[in-house]
Amino acid sequence: MTTPEAEQSQPPRPEERLERAVRAAEQALIEYEIAVETFRIEVENFARLHEQRLGPLYTRIEELDAEIAEAKAARTGDPEDVRRAQEARALVMPIPGVEDLMGGWMDGDGLYPEAVAMLTDQPVRPPERVRPSEEARKLYRELARKAHPDLAQEEDERKRREEFITRVNAAYARGDEALLRELAEEWAAGPVPPERRPSPAEELYARLEWLAQRKELLTHVARQLEEGAIAGMLRLAPDDPDKLLEEIAGKLRADVAQREAELAALLAQG
Repeated sequence: MTTPEAEQSQPPRPEERLERAVRAAEQALIEYEIAVETFRIEVENFARLHEQRLGPLYTRIEELDAEIAEAKAARTGDPEDVRRAQEARALVMPIPGVEDLMGGWMDGDGLYPEAVAMLTDQPVRPPERVRPSEEARKLYRELARKAHPDLAQEEDERKRREEFITRVNAAYARGDEALLRELAEEWAAGPVPPERRPSPAEELYARLEWLAQRKELLTHVARQLEEGAIAGMLRLAPDDPDKLLEEIAGKLRADVAQREAELAALLAQG
C-alpha cells in the first residue's frame, strides 16, 4: 500500500507535466495576443489622427509644388520645366468621381474642413477614436484573459467566447469604457466555462504545436507593425503623441508659408 508521503514524493506523470506546459503556453500566448492587439489599435488610431491632422498640410504642400512648377514652366517655356510641372500636377490630380464619393465633405475650394482649419490655425475637430484610456486598457486586458476562446474545451463554448471577444475588441477600438464595463458585467453574469479535462498526450502535443505556430504568426504581425512609419513616430513620443503631431504640423505650416511666398514671387514676375 502506498502511503500519502510516498505519493507526494513520486514525480508527476509525464501527462501532468505536459498539461502544465500547455496551460503555461496558453497563458503566455494570451498575454502576447493582448499586447499585440493593444499595439495594433494604438498604431491604427495614431495613423488616423496623423492623417487627419497632417494629411491636409501634405496635400497643400503638394498643390503649391504643382503651382510653383506650373508658374516656372509658364515663365520659361522650357520643355523640361513643362515636364516637371505635368508630373507635379499628376501627383495632386483628383480621382474621377471622388467628390461624389466624399458626399460634400469638400468646400468650394476643394479643401476638407480639417484642411481649412489647419491652414488658418483654427482648432481641428479631433477624431472619434484616438487612444483608449488606461481604464479601457485595463478592462480590455481583464476581459481578454477571462474570455479568450483558447480557454474553452467545448466547441459551443469556444464559439460563445469568439462572439464575445469580437464585441470586446470593437468596444476597445472605440475606447468605449462604458461598453467595456457592461461587457465585463455581462461576462461575470454568464455561464461559467467547464473545467478543463485532462487530454491525451497526443492532443497536448498537437496543442503545443498550434500555440507555437500562433505565436510565430503574432510575432510576424508585431514585427510588421513595429517596422512601420507610424510605429516609428509613436516610439518618438509614446506618452504624448499629440505634441509630436503638433511639432510636425508646425514645421509643415512653415513649409506651406515658404512655398506660398515663392509662388507669389513667381506670379509677381509675370
